Amino acid sequence: MLAKRVLKLKPSPTLALAAKAKGLKAQGKDVISLSVGEPDWDTFDSIKKAAKIAIDNGETKYTPASGIPELRKAIAEQTSKDLGVDYAVEETTVSVGGKFVIFSALQALIDPGDEVIVPTPYWVSYPSQIELAEGVAKIVTAQKAKNFKLTAEDLEKSINKKTKMLILNSPSNPTGAMYSKDELHHLARVLTAHPQVLILSDDIYNRLVFNQEGLAPHILHVAPQLKERTIVINGVSKTYSMTGWRLGWALGDKQIISAMDKYQSQSVSCAASVTQKAAVQALQGADLELKEALVKLRKRRDFAYGAMKKLPNVNVEEPDGAFYIWPDFSFYLGKTWRDQKIESSKQFAEFLLESQMVAAVPGVEFGVEGYMRISYALSEDRMRQAFERIHLFLNEIK
Repeated sequence: MLAKRVLKLKPSPTLALAAKAKGLKAQGKDVISLSVGEPDWDTFDSIKKAAKIAIDNGETKYTPASGIPELRKAIAEQTSKDLGVDYAVEETTVSVGGKFVIFSALQALIDPGDEVIVPTPYWVSYPSQIELAEGVAKIVTAQKAKNFKLTAEDLEKSINKKTKMLILNSPSNPTGAMYSKDELHHLARVLTAHPQVLILSDDIYNRLVFNQEGLAPHILHVAPQLKERTIVINGVSKTYSMTGWRLGWALGDKQIISAMDKYQSQSVSCAASVTQKAAVQALQGADLELKEALVKLRKRRDFAYGAMKKLPNVNVEEPDGAFYIWPDFSFYLGKTWRDQKIESSKQFAEFLLESQMVAAVPGVEFGVEGYMRISYALSEDRMRQAFERIHLFLNEIK
């Protein structure tokens, strides 16, 4: 009865874990979720106010599939300033969340059999979305010694006549690692030599960084000549704590953007009009609130990194951005918890939840075994409790 395309499709493990944690909470369990990819603070007040004004003004009808001109203009201006290349409104499209915008881009660009290079560890939805576009996810193992960032050498080895696209995500979900300009320069050199390869740059965390610039380095900073081959993806979900508002965007070549517009018009129609008005305020008037949130986030990052380093036999690198930390628990694989052998990071996560009511996402879901993705976008008090519980769990392992 079901279509072949969905028979092998897995549900999102991050959303599934979040749902399981919420279910346990509904049973009265004191669950601490370190699994969800969203800040625990509310959407900024100025953004909520803009949405309320839009509702009161009756701005609640359909919009163009590509988004309202005011928002597209704000996106084009901000991105042009951030990346140092010029984008016109016509090179910008808006839709219902960054996840769908990536899906739309893949549907518009990938033909059956096309290969898309995906470095590990990867955001969990990349391979599935590529598969839904009838493409092939070319999984490339990024080196632990390079903090799981793709090297020019590994990229060069991965490109063949079927290669259509490379996906870059910086800062990374799940590691929080950020490519430097020097690293991007080396990747750009390889890409320049292979003009058939498109670049999908997933920049959803590019403002949640802890450097002086307040912005992640970008491949277009070092190689603006790649602009026509680069699809820039971003949105309001993470930066402005608007995950439930569902609004993302893409910038790129007019032909690509036009194709995405058509796809969106025949699928989701348009992003919610009220969300689009709120997003204009986010881009143009929420910088102060964002700075305050980043101070809080950096403090939480420092706390999480310090606490994680104290756990026995756990290795971890300090994240550059996003709100995830990527600890290596591989020491515990093959050992035993309550007479049950821990065969995988998935089992580790299941036993941790069962033992201590702490939810985290197993590294295998991101393509790397032995690790866990821990979100530190929650209060220090709850994190302190979570790390104490993790320590108790590790002590139970023999």
